Amino acid sequence: MGLHQAGFEVVGVDIFDQPKYPFEFIKADALKYPLKGFDFVWASPVCKKFSSATKTAGTSDNWPDQITPLRKRLKRWGGNWAIENVGGSPLIDPIMLCGAMFGLRLYRHRFIETSKPINQPSHPTHKNKVCKMGRPPKRDEFINPVGHFSGVAIVQKAMDIDWLGQKELAQAIPPAYSEYVARAFKG
Repeated sequence: MGLHQAGFEVVGVDIFDQPKYPFEFIKADALKYPLKGFDFVWASPVCKKFSSATKTAGTSDNWPDQITPLRKRLKRWGGNWAIENVGGSPLIDPIMLCGAMFGLRLYRHRFIETSKPINQPSHPTHKNKVCKMGRPPKRDEFINPVGHFSGVAIVQKAMDIDWLGQKELAQAIPPAYSEYVARAFKG
């Protein structure tokens, strides 16, 4: 959605059906899909190799590193691109984005490596408490939706994504993040 809001025509590619995806969708392997004709590629490879949840569970070795081969492919392609992932992933010189940077009541850090340098917005200090998932946040509380959370309507509002359910929200980033990055490439 953020790419659309930045003025791009959006085409999504994934090996899994995405029935709630609001734009043109092609069911295919995004790691092999032809890139010719695209102006910009936003890639969100599987993060489970690097996420703190799978490391804590001892299952991170069960997942492949998709970032390293993806970066090589995007560099060979030669167009403009961004790779989004979690902290601890092997991104090179990423910027970090957080909901608080965009006026969202959300602490969700994501890291973005880009084909050209872009500025990271100022990151406000996390001074607000984080409410327990499933409870409505109090006026001064933020949320940090992770894993199998409850309170879907709360997360939809906080992330500014009203068309996704719990499963998709757990993997999503707020459109404000991708819009910010995409605008740096649109100009």
